[in-house]
Amino acid sequence: MAKHKISRRDWVKTAGAAGAAAMLGGQQSDAQTPSRPRRWDRETDVLVIGAGATGFPAAIVAREAGADVIVLEAENHIGGHAICSGGNLPLGGGTSVQKKHGIEDSADLVFRDLTDWSVVQPNGFPDYRYNDREIIRAYADHCTATFEWLLAHGVTFLDKAPDNLGGSSIGNSAPREMHPVNLDYPLVQTGKPVEAQRRTTSSSGNGLMRPLEAAAKSAGVPILLQHRMKALYRDDAGSTRVIGVAAEHEGKVVNIRARKAVIIATGGSSGNVNFRRMFDPRLTEEYCGLAGMPYSNQDASGELAAMAIGASLWGAYNQTGEFGETLTKPGTLGAQYSYRNLRWMPGSPVFDKAHASGLPIGDWQNIVLVNMLGERFYDETAGQYTANSYRRVDPYTPHSYLNGKRNKYEPNDWVAAALAGIGDGHNGGGPIWAIFDADAVTREQWNPVPPNVDGERGFFFSADTLAALAKKIVMQHQRVPMPPDNLVATIARFNSFVDSGNDEDFGRPKPPYKVTRAPFYAAWATPVIHDTRAGLRINAECQVVDLNGAVIPGLYCGGESAGGFSMHGLARCMCQGFIAGRHAAAEKPAAQKHS
Repeated sequence: MAKHKISRRDWVKTAGAAGAAAMLGGQQSDAQTPSRPRRWDRETDVLVIGAGATGFPAAIVAREAGADVIVLEAENHIGGHAICSGGNLPLGGGTSVQKKHGIEDSADLVFRDLTDWSVVQPNGFPDYRYNDREIIRAYADHCTATFEWLLAHGVTFLDKAPDNLGGSSIGNSAPREMHPVNLDYPLVQTGKPVEAQRRTTSSSGNGLMRPLEAAAKSAGVPILLQHRMKALYRDDAGSTRVIGVAAEHEGKVVNIRARKAVIIATGGSSGNVNFRRMFDPRLTEEYCGLAGMPYSNQDASGELAAMAIGASLWGAYNQTGEFGETLTKPGTLGAQYSYRNLRWMPGSPVFDKAHASGLPIGDWQNIVLVNMLGERFYDETAGQYTANSYRRVDPYTPHSYLNGKRNKYEPNDWVAAALAGIGDGHNGGGPIWAIFDADAVTREQWNPVPPNVDGERGFFFSADTLAALAKKIVMQHQRVPMPPDNLVATIARFNSFVDSGNDEDFGRPKPPYKVTRAPFYAAWATPVIHDTRAGLRINAECQVVDLNGAVIPGLYCGGESAGGFSMHGLARCMCQGFIAGRHAAAEKPAAQKHS
């Protein structure tokens, strides 16, 4: 049917309170189920929300099981966070590649690893203790099948044994990490393919998502771009079943019926400030350099739509626990988007939104980090949160208290210190600035001008004196002026540590370089939010569960929109998409009703 325009007033009348609340970002607390629309603009059996690492496997599996499938994607491109990733995929359990290289693994071993309460990081935080056993059992049982399915659907992996490169909370007992090769697909980071000689020897999420996009199109799955889900429709005749969605496209509402199921694969919540602060109140607006953005924003839209009809959240500890890559140190300086494994370059299709590439930091000895007040807060060279992977605990006794007892306690508190704030009563820690001089620029071989840095929007400053530099630091997230005397005193004290060879404040190892030669620079170096590890409650079949512990019929979810699973990255997304697609396709169609 033809699309129709709808005003906000009409929307409220048609969709009810919950539809309006979803349109407004879930601002109403008394939302009710939207009423069934008077007509559907499109219909399908299975409706997948999100064309990423969960959505594509779900769509392809459901289509190949005989269901009609439509994929909705909010952005004007496919791939989500996954296509921006390094492509590290820890699917094990006894895959053909593991067997080829003599690696012993099994579904039971995957399950045992990912539910081991005793594996603890040096800062005291456990990787697996709060995983949902039902969800992990399903993942373990489908892990190998998902990997073999990817091979059968055009994904090519590096020709090498599985390793633990890029692994984060993937299990201690066997190497499981595989890496899809880039081939000749243009990278979203640069807009062009990697060099010809590296196309089969280097890895990224591009080599995973582009073949799956091709497989979805080959299977006849329509991919509707720039369709942002705004609300879920439930049957309004006494049934609780989900029967479709309202989506927004070019300012219009499009109502799409799902005869069998809706699968939420929207990719998490890291980009929604108020949503993420349910798990960590410190994560206020200044943490704006999220991994994957500006290509893909994790806006919690799937979670909010499901919560509006009673869905439960699950596994909150896995989001607040200080392990893995939920929060990271930046990898570049002077640009908003500074995730250490992703650098936006001119030529990228989203560089107009990224604005700058950032200065890649090679040696943290070359900079001094200060907070909003111009004061140091921690050893600049310190690491970040760690996570378990193959043989990270060695010797290892499964489910034994000895695994934690043998640990040498090491807080790894750089990120926590950066988020601690300045004692003014605010939750957020505020911007962190890297202070350096002309000599550091020479040592790092930086070129601190656009498009490498973003001074226009306040992520980079320079001046001929430290006092003048402090006065220049004015931007939306710097909520208090930096006192020039503070910055001058901080750098003078730091320079004295170079003379003495001893950092008396934070124990930085033998500071080798003073900050003395103009011009002086202040570059954005604020922590980066990465993983979403808490989300909607699901069961083993990836059905969404409500606050009463009951399944919401016709609604599925997987990947970073789902909770109960602490693993970083692609494997849980792929596997849960595989599971959700299979079960959604097997649903009995809902009866059609007419107004």
